Amino acid sequence: MQAPGRAPGASSSAPSGAPPAHSQQHEGEPMTTARHDHRALGRELGLFGTDPLIGAGLPYWLPDGATVRHELEEYIRATERRAGYQHVYSPVLGKRELYELSGHWAHYADDMFPPLEMGEGGGDGEQLVLRPSLCPHHAVIYRSRSRSYRELPLRLAELGAMYRSERSGVLGGLTRVRAIQLNDAHIFCTLDQVAAEARAALELIRGAYRAVGIQAARYRLSLPAPGGKYVANQDKWRQATALLRQVLDEAGLPYEAEEGEAAFYGPKIDVQIADAAGREATLSTVQVDLHQPARFDLHYTGADGGRHRPVMVHRAVIGSVERAVAQLIEVHGGAFPGWLAPTQIAVLPVSGAQLPDGEALLRRCAAAGLRARLSPPEDGSLGARVRQARLVPYQAVLGPRESAEGRVALRLRDGRRLDPLPAAEAMARITALVAEHSTELW
Repeated sequence: MQAPGRAPGASSSAPSGAPPAHSQQHEGEPMTTARHDHRALGRELGLFGTDPLIGAGLPYWLPDGATVRHELEEYIRATERRAGYQHVYSPVLGKRELYELSGHWAHYADDMFPPLEMGEGGGDGEQLVLRPSLCPHHAVIYRSRSRSYRELPLRLAELGAMYRSERSGVLGGLTRVRAIQLNDAHIFCTLDQVAAEARAALELIRGAYRAVGIQAARYRLSLPAPGGKYVANQDKWRQATALLRQVLDEAGLPYEAEEGEAAFYGPKIDVQIADAAGREATLSTVQVDLHQPARFDLHYTGADGGRHRPVMVHRAVIGSVERAVAQLIEVHGGAFPGWLAPTQIAVLPVSGAQLPDGEALLRRCAAAGLRARLSPPEDGSLGARVRQARLVPYQAVLGPRESAEGRVALRLRDGRRLDPLPAAEAMARITALVAEHSTELW
């Protein structure tokens, strides 16, 4: 919906001045013309930081960055619940035997941190490992009790931490880290259900990209290459690859097949993104795994009363939260969609006389669940305060006329200025757009 224009005689208390530098972006379209290095912008905007005392590849999150991360995580949890996923928690540590059973120890040990030796003080001398993935834990959760075909597909999801022993030379900002918060899920299903579940996972990925305002650079079918990096079972590889090709073809998505990019246990669809420098990375993935269900002896009771082996579909909608936020910073230049923005509304009283009304509006925003910040007159001229709030989606200006009439003059981040609205109406409209996870400002 288009915003109304400025009517003759409308309040003059709304600020004037040039629109922000990024206003050439059309709302609802990802910003591709004004990319930024997320590391520099993350520091400038106070989103995250690093410190040698904590360690390389271990960023910490500042309040504004933590808000973006929290909103993204809550969005994906709600999306998964609506899609029939059940959320679980699992520990970040596991015994070495767990990863020997899954195959990670044989095929992935170079990317794992060394085991923690539990000596006499620990009681039994066992070795514990920081997990490099969540799938072994979810396989154990699946087999914690007997399962029936009536329960399938069983979709288990977790936003969980995992750890990769990355070399210091490849670490950078949020895109390559050693402690990863992964939006992971594992779908246990019958062979006949695999294609439908993989297609549904791709739709979740595409919907999430629309909500956060980013685009896939390309889709890749990641296949094995010769060598000992992959489990040896050609029949399972062929079967799993055929299923993923079917999913991509039926979805009408162009893709490129590349050898050497598969997971050690199976092929995968990788959704590639590009950073400010044009470098590609994998953000989201859908994988078909016929290997780990056999390793963990997973089964379900079929309609015939017999024992059957499920298939394990691995799926990450936004993948690594760190990498997802890095992409959001670069694509949007810090001007996040309204529902993700650390501050959604900047409240700008023109003078001290309107300060009480500004404080009342701040409380009203908080009651509506909106993140607002008061920018009082002592912070500078109105024009200076508008410039300081240039990345905030909504600037609510309160002049004498607005205060007298119980209205607000909204200025949108893209430079549009709306006719003064009743405060309740303005808050209701903004709240609705935020609830819809819309990339539109109005």
